[in-house]
Order: sequence, then structure tokens, then C-alpha cells
Amino acid sequence: GAALRAGKEPDLDAGTRGGAELELHVAALIPDDYLHDVHARLMLYKRIASANSPEQLRDLQVEMIDRFGLLPDATRNLFAITRLKLQADAVGLQRVDIGPRGGRLLFAPDARPDVEALLRLVHESPSRYRLAGPEKLQFLDEIEDGDERIEAVAKLLDRLAA
Repeated sequence: GAALRAGKEPDLDAGTRGGAELELHVAALIPDDYLHDVHARLMLYKRIASANSPEQLRDLQVEMIDRFGLLPDATRNLFAITRLKLQADAVGLQRVDIGPRGGRLLFAPDARPDVEALLRLVHESPSRYRLAGPEKLQFLDEIEDGDERIEAVAKLLDRLAA
């Protein structure tokens, strides 16, 4: 409620699953000029946050397009980031924070990341990735464009899951 009225993104994890925090420094929300009804918007935020598979997210996207028209960029970002959160959870990440100047990925203390995949990643692309201790991977790429940043993180998470 208050976060939306203030023009901020609501905390989609409040009251739902724990799991990875993702901050990619892009607008990720359902704008009120796309969906005026605050209650309907909040219900959709809740449904998006509680989706636990890419298929559920895809179904929700289709439903929103059917009901309200093509998704604005910020809403497409919301779906993309929620999908990435599912991937990040699956590879044991606690936090992903990547902005235009790079960032970091932090594994949960109890995570068992694929060490060989991590070492291969760093070895193959030392200008893009650096290990900073057993739980932290630094992302060194500077990617100004939000869509490209989302795509780069998706590819990275795919590599970590392989």
C-alpha cells in the first residue's frame, strides 16, 4: 500500500517465501497507468511473488496481457526478475546485486555451489568474474542497459546451474 502510493516498488518477499534477493537496478513494477485498481494490482503482486515455476509466471503474464493489454517494460522486468529469483534460489544464491557498474552474487551460507562451474567461469572470463572468498562472486561487467543486464544475469545463472 504505502510503498505503491510513494511510487516505490513494494517488497514482494514480505510474507511469502524466503529465498534470493535480487537487485538489478531496473524499474520492476506494475504501473498504475497500466492497472488503475490498487487492490487488483496488489493481488497480482502477491500472485507473481508466490509463483514457484517459470510456467506459473508465464501463465500469469498471459492472463495479464489478456485482461489489461501488452505489458509495459517495468512489468516485463518484474516478471524477468521474478524468474531470475527462482533460478538464483535453485543455485543457492542468497543475494544478487548487479547494477550498471557491476556487482556481486552472494551464496547462502548453507549453499553447495558447483565449485568446478565457478572456477571454470572465472578461468574462462577473468575480466568478467572474480571469486571474492568462498561465498561471493564478483560480476565485473559494466552494463548500462537494464534489459542487457537482465539477460547477462540470466546467462550467468544458467551457467551456474549447468
